[in-house]
Amino acid sequence: MGEEREQFSSRYAFYFAAVGSAVGFGNVWRFPSLAYKFGGGAFFIPYVMALFLIGIPVLFLEISLGQYYQRGDVSVFSGIHKRMRGVGLLSIVCGYILFTYYGMLVTWVIRTFFESNKDNAPWGNENLDAEDSTGYFYGEIVGMKTLSEEEGSGFYATRLVKENALYALLTMTFVFLCSAFGVEVTGRITYMTMGLPVLLLFIFLFRGVSLDGYTDGVRAYIGNWDLSVLRKEPNIWSEAVGQIFFSLSVTFGVMTAYGSHMKRDEPALVNSVVVALANSMFSFIAGFAVFAAIGHRAFLEDKEIGDLDNLASFGLVFGTWPLVLGSLPGGIHWVRLLFFNLFLLGIDSAFSFIEAVVTCIHDAPRFKDVPRWYITAIVCVVAYLLGLVYATDAGLFFLDAVDWYVNFVMLLVGFLETFAVGWLFGFEKQIKRSGAKAYYLYMITTFGSILLASILWFTLEKNAIWAGFVALISTYAFGMGWTILFLLESANEPLPEALMDLAYGNMRDYKATLEPVIGWVPHIFCILVKHFIPQVLLILFVNLAASKVPNTDLNLFGNYGGYPNLPYQFMGILVVVLALLVFVAGVIAPSVYSGFVSLDKEIEEGTKPSFPVKKPKEVDVDGLEA
Repeated sequence: MGEEREQFSSRYAFYFAAVGSAVGFGNVWRFPSLAYKFGGGAFFIPYVMALFLIGIPVLFLEISLGQYYQRGDVSVFSGIHKRMRGVGLLSIVCGYILFTYYGMLVTWVIRTFFESNKDNAPWGNENLDAEDSTGYFYGEIVGMKTLSEEEGSGFYATRLVKENALYALLTMTFVFLCSAFGVEVTGRITYMTMGLPVLLLFIFLFRGVSLDGYTDGVRAYIGNWDLSVLRKEPNIWSEAVGQIFFSLSVTFGVMTAYGSHMKRDEPALVNSVVVALANSMFSFIAGFAVFAAIGHRAFLEDKEIGDLDNLASFGLVFGTWPLVLGSLPGGIHWVRLLFFNLFLLGIDSAFSFIEAVVTCIHDAPRFKDVPRWYITAIVCVVAYLLGLVYATDAGLFFLDAVDWYVNFVMLLVGFLETFAVGWLFGFEKQIKRSGAKAYYLYMITTFGSILLASILWFTLEKNAIWAGFVALISTYAFGMGWTILFLLESANEPLPEALMDLAYGNMRDYKATLEPVIGWVPHIFCILVKHFIPQVLLILFVNLAASKVPNTDLNLFGNYGGYPNLPYQFMGILVVVLALLVFVAGVIAPSVYSGFVSLDKEIEEGTKPSFPVKKPKEVDVDGLEA
C-alpha cells in the first residue's frame, strides 16, 4: 500500500485550478487576434474542430490517467510501458523550461501595474497614442532602450535590468506561496485568481459594448466570414490546433498532476469537458471585450479597423487596450484594473507549471518524505536563476526564440503521449493474438506512410500534394498487404476479426481497464487517440520542421526570427536536443528514470498498483483493488 494522497478540497476547486491553468495570456491577446487575422468568424471552424477532435480527447487522456494511477506524468507513462518513462519526464522538462520565461511575462505585467501608479506613467496622458504606450512597454518595462541601434548588434544583451530581476523575485514568491502548501490550499487560492478574472472580464465586456464604435470591432472579430481563408491560407489549421493544444495546458504534465489529486472515481469525462469548454468560452468572450475596445479606438481616430496597428500580442495589451481604457472617465484606474487582471490570469498558469514538477518529484520514493514546501522552494529558486537571462535588456528576444523551439518540441510530446496510449497500452496482448510481425508492420505502415507523405508535402515545391497522396496511398496499401499475409499466418482469429483487433483491440482493453474506475470512456476518444490525433500531430510536426522563413529558402528551424546563431538559435536548438535525449534515454535505458517512478516494481510486473485515497471506491479490474 502507498501513502495517502492529498486531494483537492472539492470538484469545484479542481475546476478553478485546471481552468486557471488553461486560461492565461494567450486567451486574451492571442486568440482574438487570430480570429481577426484569419477572416473573422471563419477561424472558428478549424478552432471548434480542433477543440473537439484533439483538445478535449487529449485533455481527457491526461486527466483520466493521472486520476487512475494517482501519480504524475513519469509514473503514469511508466504504467503504460516502462520505455515510455521519458515521455512523462519530457513533458515535465519542457513545462519547466516554459515556466522560466512565462514567469518573466508575469513579471513584466506586475511591473507595469506598479509603474501605472507613478506620475510619469504614460497611460494617464490624455494625448497618449498606442505606439507611445507600446514603446514605453518595450523600452522601459522590458528595458530594450539600452540595446544598440546598429544593424545586427541590437540583438545582444548589454545589461541586467535590475528592476525586472527584483520583480521576478516577487513573482517567484507569489508562485511559491500559491503552490508550496498542497493542492487543497492551491485550489482555494484559485477561487480568487480564476474567479476574479472572470468577473473582471465581464466588467470589461459590458464597458466595451457601451462605447461608440464597438459594433465595428465586433464585426471585425466575428462578423466577417471569409471562408476562402480555409483554402488560401492552410496555416489557419495549424494555428487553430496550436491555440487549442497549448491553451489547454496539455503536454506539460499539469493536467496529469491535477488529475492525480482527484478521487479515482470522479467522472473524468465530465471534468475534462467542463475545463475545456470553460477555457474556450473565456477566449470567446474575451474576444468581444478586446474588439469592442478596438472598435472604439477606430471610432476615435476615424479609421477602419484594418488601418489600425498594435492589434496583437504585446501591442494589444500594452498599447491599444490601455489606450482605449485610458480615454474613459477615470481611465487610469481602468488601466490599472486591466494590468491587475492580467496578473491574475498569468499567476495561476505559472504556479500550475510548478505543480507538475513538484508532483513528479514528490512522487519519487526518494523524496516522498521531503516536505512539499522545501521541494517547491528549490524548484522556484532554480527557475528564478535560469530565468534571469530574460531579465536582460534582450530578454524579449531570448523569450521569443526559446518559446518557438519549446512549442516545436511540444508537438512531438503530444505525438508521443497519444502514441504511447494509442499504440503501446496493452500491446503485448495484441502481439499474442496477432503475432509480432503483423503488429509491428501495421505500426510501421501507419506512421511510415504518413511520415513519407508529410516530407513530400512540405519539401516539394511542385506537385507536392499529388506526390504526397500517391506516396501515402501506395505505401499504406503495400504495407497493409504484407500485414494481412502475416495475420493469415499467425492470427488466432478469422481475418476480419483479426484486422479489427489489430486496429482497435488494445484500445478496447484500455477502455475496459479505466472505465470501471474513472467513468465513461467514449469509443470515439479511443479511435481518435489511436487513428487521428498522433497522425495529425506528426504531420504538423513535420510541417513546422520544414517551414521556411518568409520570402527565403532558409528553414525556420535554426533561423527563427532572424536572431543570431549565438546565443539565440543555440539556446533553442539546445532545448530540442535536450528533449530528444530525455526521451531516447528512457527508451534505451528505462532504469535511468526508475528513481522517479513510485511503486516501480508493481508497474513493471504489469499489475496495476493500489493507491489509497480518501474515501476510495472498491473496484476490481484486472487484479486491481483500490
